[in-house]
Amino acid sequence: MDHDHSYKLLFSHAEMVADLLRGFVREDWVQHLDFDSLEKLNGTYVADDLREREDDVIWRARWGEDWLYVYLLIEFQSTVDRYMAVRIMVYLGLLYQDLVRTGRLAAEARLPPILPIVLYNGNRRWNAPADIADLIVPMPGGLETYRPRLRYFLLDEGCYAESELAPLRNLAAALFRMENSQTPQDVEQVLAALVTWLQAPEQTSLRRAFTVWLKRVFLPGKMPGVELSSINDLYEVQSMLAERVTEWTEEWKRQGRQEGRQEGEAAIVLRLLELRFGPLNETDRALIRRADAETLLRWGDKVLTSPSVEDVFKA
Repeated sequence: MDHDHSYKLLFSHAEMVADLLRGFVREDWVQHLDFDSLEKLNGTYVADDLREREDDVIWRARWGEDWLYVYLLIEFQSTVDRYMAVRIMVYLGLLYQDLVRTGRLAAEARLPPILPIVLYNGNRRWNAPADIADLIVPMPGGLETYRPRLRYFLLDEGCYAESELAPLRNLAAALFRMENSQTPQDVEQVLAALVTWLQAPEQTSLRRAFTVWLKRVFLPGKMPGVELSSINDLYEVQSMLAERVTEWTEEWKRQGRQEGRQEGEAAIVLRLLELRFGPLNETDRALIRRADAETLLRWGDKVLTSPSVEDVFKA
């Protein structure tokens, strides 16, 4: 199960969506949402060309007498998508089209408001335009009137400091803290809070979703080679970590040293390439950041003898 799917499992629970909105969408209108009315919609809708989208999370909640929709796009690609606002405009258009086509709107009714959220977890900070208007060339002579405006709400997990998240009794904040953790002790602290918060029988499904994410996504990256298949509950995760804390701490340090060395090697290769060929585009920079140590070494050897950047990257 990859990162995207495990997050979709987590945010298929109303408690996670409610905490995400309460804790991070700090706008007045959120106070008027009826969180008890949160209802998850089928995330499949079909455009006129019959292409389907199934990788989104859509909720709705009562906002006064009307419904408000929350469109949650989970983004875990290695590079920032400059044209995310275009994707959001297309997806929201498909959702509105589906609402019209399926007759979920009263006759002559206006379309409901939609909050588009991009939930991003990547090493680079997100710097893409959040409004599609900022991606379109401005034109004089009245044409500006027709330039669309559509903004998405960005949640860049890496932007939040531990001091900001730790005081919150918030499930989404706990997830972000775990992702941003710097030591095994940080993880143990968040895990202890989750065990306390998710004790009620009706929270069994959400507790299981956190367990799935921990054992299939988060922990394998921190504890490679450790058998986790027998773990089925947060209590068991907590017990296992307590038993292996010394071993885990050493592995965490080793990974940190290795990642640091690889980042340094990537920076050297990037510097050599730019000295030889000039500034690289973002695609090539991302390729260098993702490369393993052996590939970086091979590219470094080819810098002085290759006629172009493309030739350096050839196998």
